[in-house]
Amino acid sequence: QVQLVESGGGLVQAGGSLRLSCAASERTLSTYAMGWFRQAPGKEREFVAAIGRSGGSTYYADSVKGRFTIFRDNVKNTVYLQMNSLKPEDTAVYYCAGTRTLRNYFAVRPDEYDYWGQGTQVTVSS
Repeated sequence: QVQLVESGGGLVQAGGSLRLSCAASERTLSTYAMGWFRQAPGKEREFVAAIGRSGGSTYYADSVKGRFTIFRDNVKNTVYLQMNSLKPEDTAVYYCAGTRTLRNYFAVRPDEYDYWGQGTQVTVSS
């Protein structure tokens, strides 16, 4: 069972950038489709971005499209989320997630993912 560990969160001013990392415990990350989700206090966990196994295909929530980029390095067994032009409404705990289930569409619901990291806090000040 793969273990996922996020890092890279922190406090940043509006307009700034952060890069989140999600490191996998095993060398088979290439067999997982991966996603990033976030959860703000009092809100449900929401989809942010997803990436296919090879990294050649990506999908984004409308709220982050054009500002966030998901990419992966299967040699380093790591998935990244580059976040630019951050806004206060991006403040949340960010989670990476993985699934081995084969689908012909991007998984955007939390229940479509089998493995989760512990989360990393991102706070954007105005």
